[in-house]
Amino acid sequence: MSAVYDCSRPETRAEGLAAAASAVRSGRLVVLPTDTVYGIGADAFDSAAVRALLRAKNRGPDLPVGVLVGSWSTVDGLVLGVPPQARALIEAFWPGDLSIVLPHAPSLRWDLGSTRGTVMLRMPLHPVALELLRDVGPMAVSSANVSGRSPASSVEEAQEQLGESVSVYLDGGPSGEPVPSSIVDLTGDEPVLLRAGAVSAEAVSEVLGAPVKTAA
Repeated sequence: MSAVYDCSRPETRAEGLAAAASAVRSGRLVVLPTDTVYGIGADAFDSAAVRALLRAKNRGPDLPVGVLVGSWSTVDGLVLGVPPQARALIEAFWPGDLSIVLPHAPSLRWDLGSTRGTVMLRMPLHPVALELLRDVGPMAVSSANVSGRSPASSVEEAQEQLGESVSVYLDGGPSGEPVPSSIVDLTGDEPVLLRAGAVSAEAVSEVLGAPVKTAA
């Protein structure tokens, strides 16, 4: 049976974070608040848990799952290298609403879907999410909704869509406007804005010092 924890109260927040960490380490799914919308998450290195996440969302591996991290330094162990452009974007926007796509380290044994050797990384600006990530390490996280439906902006909306497929729900209150993160792809010769979201193309271009291309 799923458990819901109110993270607005210190005692239930601590209890909820402990329960969520235990669930992640045992291969189960959790719902957590982020600075954009609610996310459904699993241990990024547990392939069975990531497959369970995709099943809960009724989504195939053709749409791979991104990875949330709890610190800047975590990125160095997940990718082939962190180019200067990525460093600049991380310093400007993390923690925050910008996701960065980079080639992942080939030594990593994970299966996030059809990533073609890349990984999408983000450090969220939400205290509950950051505390959990710093406890359990990188998590595969996608928006907490069934594919084709609106992302959940409250724990109640997440429960209504995902039900008992999730072991632990962390309630951080309403997320506000359900604006997704922006996504910048740094795997090619030039940066490409794959999705315009909370961070504008102009803001990304200003940090990079040149206009950023947008995906066709």
